[in-house]
Amino acid sequence: MNDKAKEMLMDCSTNDEFCFSLRCAECGEVWKSRIIRFSKAGIMPTSEGKRVVFDILYKREKEDARMRAAAQAEKMFNQCPICQRLVCDHCFLVCDDLDMCTVCARRLQEQGEPVA
Repeated sequence: MNDKAKEMLMDCSTNDEFCFSLRCAECGEVWKSRIIRFSKAGIMPTSEGKRVVFDILYKREKEDARMRAAAQAEKMFNQCPICQRLVCDHCFLVCDDLDMCTVCARRLQEQGEPVA
């Protein structure tokens, strides 16, 4: 699910901090990743060369933060094997034969218990 979570992450970052969020496709609850501070936050580049270096560092650190956020989200969200939506643990059921989101479980008349 890591690729799906990474694709679905919404960018909430600023120039100084990296943060991402993900919304449950079922209940709409929003989860936010831990905030990671940019290593050069608050430091003004002293030359055009330093600005270029800072921009590249920012992009690298932001991508790393995005990967970390996707790994965090993977622990809190599940991809339904039927509808492919990402849903939070409260909206994902552990069923006898196949775990699935609550909507698919209702539609298929399956019973289960929420992950959380």
